[in-house]
Amino acid sequence: MSEPIRNKKADFPVAPTPQNTPANNAPISSHAQQPGIASIKEESLDHATAASLFARNPALVSMIQGKLGSLVGRSSGYIESLPVSVRRRVAGLKGIQKEHATLEAQFQEEVLELEKKYFAKFTPLYKRRATIVNGAAEPTDNEIEAGQGDDEDIDTKDDSESAKEEDKDASIAGIPEFWLSAMKNQISLAEMITERDEEALKSLIDIRMEYLDRPGFRLIFEFSENVFFTNKVISKTYYYKEENGYGGDFIYDHAEGSKIDWKTDKDLTVRVESKKQRNKNTKQTRVVKIAVPTESFFNFFSPPQPPTDDDTVATDIEERLELDYQLGEDIKEKLIPRAIDWFTGEALQFEELGDDMDEDEFDDEDDEDEDEDEDEDDDDRSDREVDDDSDEEDGTSKPKKEAAECKQS
Repeated sequence: MSEPIRNKKADFPVAPTPQNTPANNAPISSHAQQPGIASIKEESLDHATAASLFARNPALVSMIQGKLGSLVGRSSGYIESLPVSVRRRVAGLKGIQKEHATLEAQFQEEVLELEKKYFAKFTPLYKRRATIVNGAAEPTDNEIEAGQGDDEDIDTKDDSESAKEEDKDASIAGIPEFWLSAMKNQISLAEMITERDEEALKSLIDIRMEYLDRPGFRLIFEFSENVFFTNKVISKTYYYKEENGYGGDFIYDHAEGSKIDWKTDKDLTVRVESKKQRNKNTKQTRVVKIAVPTESFFNFFSPPQPPTDDDTVATDIEERLELDYQLGEDIKEKLIPRAIDWFTGEALQFEELGDDMDEDEFDDEDDEDEDEDEDEDDDDRSDREVDDDSDEEDGTSKPKKEAAECKQS
């Protein structure tokens, strides 16, 4: 009897899942598109190779741009072939659509005004939070009672042990490293923070935002005195385009960050490297120190700029703009309003809930396959153990070929 042939799973391509297909995309520009199944290719050309290819062939780039430009808005001829009466109706529908677009733009304007109205109500709460975080005030009994969960119990007994603890805690003002801890729990921001950044971010005493007179917003980071820079405030402003996009949405245009006044040798956005240089005439060598850009959260204040019309080489600028905008939105919409939930980590459960559910759906089938494989492995091991035991009982060790022949007889 021959050995059984083990089942083997076919190598099917993996379909897009909620993990690799975002639910929505930030309104970066009219060119932004949501990735889908069409993005799956058998072979892909990386950005560096593509950029190199286009750089060596400027004529090819011009030809492609010209061809695409000629296709945009080109009519198939169907509308023009319709009778005049039908074309008049089509024009009428376009007129109605324009009225709809006008109302959509008004709707977005009113939504923005409503956001500003409630932001004015939120602001006193943010200021109150800042005073407690920085030790300028203590929360009231009502605030503490409202913030306590059913399973929380803060000991308020005035015994000797409690008195000692209070004396020990008296030297601690506010909540140390509040904003740094909150940022490190916010996944998109945590990826940007390096170990070198943490020391500087410990002096972060407040993060707030404000709306602009025109569509846009400003993020404000306030710092206490520190050894890295002289700025008390570092800000970043996000601007939208003057015209509304399709559906009346505001379209993100670009961002501008304020200049950081770094103290000598304290710039966290660069690292110093030593490099040898040789004089061509004297042949003597010397060691010079050069500043090389490096990863840092503070690069956030030097945002990428939109490509100009003169750019002919394909780059990743659109992706960088989208990521930069999304980080700003995360700070504005998530971190600032619910800073305490990020500090405690409670906000993470709402960020990961959807992903966990989806992962469970896909893990079940894999677990079953793994169980089947393990069962088959156990069966194989059992067969081998039986064969080995038989050989040991006989006191002989037969060649595998003879064992197979015995099974066939």
